[in-house]
Amino acid sequence: MVPEYWLTEGQSATGALLDYIIENHIASPCLANLAASQNVSVFELLNKILESMVQDLNSPFLAALTEDIYVLPDFHSKGVVCGSTLDTSEKQLALLYLATVQGIAYGTHHIVEHCNAHGHRIDTLLACGGLAKNPLFLQEHADIVGCSIVLPREIESVLLREAILGAVASKKYSSLSDAMKALNAAGQVIDPAKDPKVKKYHDAKYRIFHELYEQQLSHRSIMAQALA
Repeated sequence: MVPEYWLTEGQSATGALLDYIIENHIASPCLANLAASQNVSVFELLNKILESMVQDLNSPFLAALTEDIYVLPDFHSKGVVCGSTLDTSEKQLALLYLATVQGIAYGTHHIVEHCNAHGHRIDTLLACGGLAKNPLFLQEHADIVGCSIVLPREIESVLLREAILGAVASKKYSSLSDAMKALNAAGQVIDPAKDPKVKKYHDAKYRIFHELYEQQLSHRSIMAQALA
């Protein structure tokens, strides 16, 4: 896409997965109506619900709310949700949403970990697009991956891309690299939590993330043999 640079697509359908989890929950219609009445997005409302639950449940930190819920998002191998209950409330949807965000972040952690084990040195992430506007999504990724996340100064990345291409097409700049340097800049930086308990918690859930994947492969093998 940019001369002399590589683009690697890590995970597929991240936004679609979150939409699926939210929209297919029985509490989704009520939640959507409430969000509309408050003139906020469903994601903003879910984030507020989680923040209130931290206080109500006396949780040590927000991520710990999902200690009994584990999500393995895998677009190709089919996903796993472990820890489902009969609870159909908006609070339960908020927990499932948080666990899904964490599952996506564990997948990102796995990708970064694998890349760093094979010659790369990734210590900073750059976030753009719609999910970059979700502070919970960003903080969970920073905490789980263990990297600072840099946001672009211009949050509307699609519009910025078109401006860069237009500037090069109109000969304002001679190359994409020159236009990118002139029109873009780093903005807010989200750092990982400093509380060592947060890292310990996510390290434990990351182990479970790997175990869920191995179990899924084992289950598929068992059923394949049964149908052979």
